[in-house]
Amino acid sequence: MADNRVVVIGDALIDEFRDAEGSRDFVGGAALNVAVGLSILGVPTTLIAMVGDDADGARIREFLDGHGVELVATVGPNGSSRAVSDRTDGEPRYEFNTAAWNRAIDFGAPEHAAIAAARLVVVSCYPFDDIAQTAALEAAVTDAPDRLVIDPNPRAGMLHSAERFLDGFERLAANSLLVKVGDDDADLLAGAALAPFVQRLIDGGTNAVLGTAGRAGAFVRTANLEVERPIAELPGPIVDTMGGGDATLASSVATVLENGFPEGAADWGVLLEDAMIIAAATCRSEGALLRTPELPS
Repeated sequence: MADNRVVVIGDALIDEFRDAEGSRDFVGGAALNVAVGLSILGVPTTLIAMVGDDADGARIREFLDGHGVELVATVGPNGSSRAVSDRTDGEPRYEFNTAAWNRAIDFGAPEHAAIAAARLVVVSCYPFDDIAQTAALEAAVTDAPDRLVIDPNPRAGMLHSAERFLDGFERLAANSLLVKVGDDDADLLAGAALAPFVQRLIDGGTNAVLGTAGRAGAFVRTANLEVERPIAELPGPIVDTMGGGDATLASSVATVLENGFPEGAADWGVLLEDAMIIAAATCRSEGALLRTPELPS
């Protein structure tokens, strides 16, 4: 491994926002947000994702290139994924196109080479309810349990089976370095609150779990400790919470690369405090692009 390169595996799409002011497109997807966020934080990053050979795909490729993220792409047979976030009536409603509903990655030689060379392998918003896709991912990361970071990031509009998704996710989570889950993940996948869901993962063999709970902040739980931190207070109003969780994950991975894997409560506290600042800055701008207090919005 020549550098601290991270490989991120998951989704890349166009987020279409609709509200009273009209419609606006942003390049997004949870995995793409994490990959770009890592690059913004100075981490060499490769994204493995499905991207169509179409206008949306060209925009995704241009965006990644502009942020210095290397792309290893599976060309989507149904074009590029697109998510519509309709906010005209307050709470957002999400719809996904055929490409997003049937997203899949081909794990060929380029993908295997990128994974083998990576310092850390991050998986976010992966179709764990697709049995064949989960088996292909397991085979690709079989020698990476001490390098594997997972954020299940399920989306109701792309979920074929919550039961299959949970089964596939938990199988890989039991052999991972770090797992991130949010309160919405716990509810969607298991109908549970965040704390018992995190404990379920720990009991199942997961090494460490980063739990995010919106306004309640975040915490880390291992078999031996629990550390929590509140959300960070920064100037200005919260504009858009989309991307806050992805920013938290990107910041956490960057901290692990810089400082090594946390060994105790003090180290986890540093990781959480940095992540909460990055998440707070990100939520003070529209869209999911990672922000830091030093970067203009």
